[in-house]
Amino acid sequence: PKHKAAKQKQANPSPKDDDTALNLNLPPSPSNIKTMANRGKGYGPPLNNISEAVGNTPLVKISDRICPPGRTIYAKCEYFNPCASVKDRLALAIIEAAEKDGSLKPGQTVVEATSGNTGIAVAMMCAQRGYPCVITMAEPFSIERRKLMRMLGAKVVVTPKAGKGTGMVEKARELAELNGWFLCHQFETDANWKFHYETTGPEIVNDMANLKLDYWVTGYGTGGTFHGAGKYIKEHSPNTKIILAEPGAAAIVGSGIKTERNADGSPQASHPAFQSHPIQGWTPDFIPLVLEKGLDLNLHDELVNIPDGAGVSMAQSLAKNEGILTGISGGATMWAAVETAKHAPEGSVLVAMLPDTGERYLSTPLFASISAEMNEEELAIARSTPSWILEP
Repeated sequence: PKHKAAKQKQANPSPKDDDTALNLNLPPSPSNIKTMANRGKGYGPPLNNISEAVGNTPLVKISDRICPPGRTIYAKCEYFNPCASVKDRLALAIIEAAEKDGSLKPGQTVVEATSGNTGIAVAMMCAQRGYPCVITMAEPFSIERRKLMRMLGAKVVVTPKAGKGTGMVEKARELAELNGWFLCHQFETDANWKFHYETTGPEIVNDMANLKLDYWVTGYGTGGTFHGAGKYIKEHSPNTKIILAEPGAAAIVGSGIKTERNADGSPQASHPAFQSHPIQGWTPDFIPLVLEKGLDLNLHDELVNIPDGAGVSMAQSLAKNEGILTGISGGATMWAAVETAKHAPEGSVLVAMLPDTGERYLSTPLFASISAEMNEEELAIARSTPSWILEP
């Protein structure tokens, strides 16, 4: 599409663009040339609808406040997607594939089970294309996600905590069978990983074309990013090592125990190695079929367990030190990238996936230490001048 080409052009300024930046008397560093050449140029031709804004997210360098010395880490900031998560790619892929093969009919209700980001993305796509939308979501996930989905016009059916991820999946399947609704099957459909093979993987390889890429670090929810982007990276950058991360409390891949499946590929029961963990959007209580197919390709070179609290602390550090606002899963992925960098050869270059924004975690442990009221230091600043002091 034309807008994609325009956006890509912005990311790769021409010599003329470089001259324009240099005429501003800026230091001739590559970062300044690129940034200033882009400002004011516009996105490209106007888009026909919001789905055309999905993808082409930027890589952002992490400073030495977080990155170990002698190494370079770039963050793939998926919160630049229109509904602020990597799952926008998944929702677009599923809806487009279903429209193309006729399994989704005009006016048919779309239903899916989700921890939140997929539901938000599916609700966005349904709103844009005129499909009624019903989302099933397990009770523990943040209430902000429910509100965002309802804001986008979806109906949200909350399932009991005891049912875990398999419970919300079973509920979605029941509703689809009872009502003749279209079930997205995000955990099973090949459309999931194929879209990452066609977009996420090429974006990373293309944006790193003039740099080496030693490590690519990702977690997994459905496994679509790992499977699709990982497959593309291995084919086009075979020296790149892929680091797959999962919560230490729910190390179901590391357990070596397979998930028993129904005929449609969905899980029969909760995985025996699963325990509750704080990384929302990662590692449901089963191994998704999309993930299993990627594991069967032996795409990853190393499996990293994320300790409790590491995702939260790293997400907070990214916000305070880099101005990068990502969720717990993004913090967990960056933690894995930093730990990998510590033991990587000097000069190594890593790319870490940041799946979503931090704003949909306000009611989670990520913001538990962040108060809405002024603390003593803030009150002291307020009292330092005479006017308009809001005393507690």
